[in-house]
Amino acid sequence: MGALPKRKYAKARQGKRRVNLKLLPVTQLSSCSQCNSPKLSHRVCPTCGTYDGREVIEIKSPQKKTG
Repeated sequence: MGALPKRKYAKARQGKRRVNLKLLPVTQLSSCSQCNSPKLSHRVCPTCGTYDGREVIEIKSPQKKTG
């Protein structure tokens, strides 16, 4: 059997140990410069297929907005 603590952990010490178990925040969305739809930062827009002002992938759907 493994070693066991001789004394009870204090609640403050327990909180210090568990401070890193928090959930990470949800990733923030930014708007696409071409179609103004929400998208993840530093990713290709799933609606129009553009990244950094140029078309990277071709989207084959009627949702593509021109203009």
